[in-house]
Amino acid sequence: MKLGPLLFIANTVCCAQAATIIPTTSFSSYAALESYWNYLYPWGSDHNGSARMRGSPKDHTNVVVASNTLTLMATPTSNASPPTSTSDPHPAIRYSSGAIHAKHQVNVTRDHSYTISGDFSASTTKGTWPAFWQYVNGWPPESDIGEWKGTNDNWFNTFNTSSAVKSDLVAWPSDLSFHSLKAVLTAQPNNVDVKFDYYMDNTLRATHTGSGFVGKPMWLIINLQMEGSSGSPGPSGATLYRIRNLEITRTGS
Repeated sequence: MKLGPLLFIANTVCCAQAATIIPTTSFSSYAALESYWNYLYPWGSDHNGSARMRGSPKDHTNVVVASNTLTLMATPTSNASPPTSTSDPHPAIRYSSGAIHAKHQVNVTRDHSYTISGDFSASTTKGTWPAFWQYVNGWPPESDIGEWKGTNDNWFNTFNTSSAVKSDLVAWPSDLSFHSLKAVLTAQPNNVDVKFDYYMDNTLRATHTGSGFVGKPMWLIINLQMEGSSGSPGPSGATLYRIRNLEITRTGS
């Protein structure tokens, strides 16, 4: 008579419910893209590099969806208006490019952990600065699942403050082949900090702690910035950044 209740309790504890927040089909069409993603950065078109982001339901010049793949394309421009970025440190705008951000904000709590994954083909050429990252309004905190700064490395970064930063660099090929990246975000036992497990090609490559990240909604951004931290001059032609099989799942009650 005791086994039945015990088995019921064990199954209830061990089997947390998993919900798909963004499915792997979100890049299957522009309608699907616009169901789960917004164009540009959460704050607008400019950031800390020389590319100004473009994109809207009527403008797919720099944000292209085809064959279940998102392609962000940066192209040189000579007639930007205004000619300098509206974001600090206000570099000259020399490219048009693309960015999207998820409509759902990642919010790790005691009850909710997240897994964020996808396959990426990212340029490592000097002057190209693709990224796949999260940030909290007011910055920091920040978590970089993918960041390429003009060298053959992917940077796994966690910013607790602007100066308290942990970075792990993992070699990344320069042949534009697709490789998988994944981040698993879980609340630490203190229910204050978040544990970030960063994977490349299904191998754990880094574990970081986000101090005080619990309960702080984070925007998830995919963007192709140029120059800035990746050096200059950037390419004289088009740069492509491709993403497929992107998925966000949330586990918890």
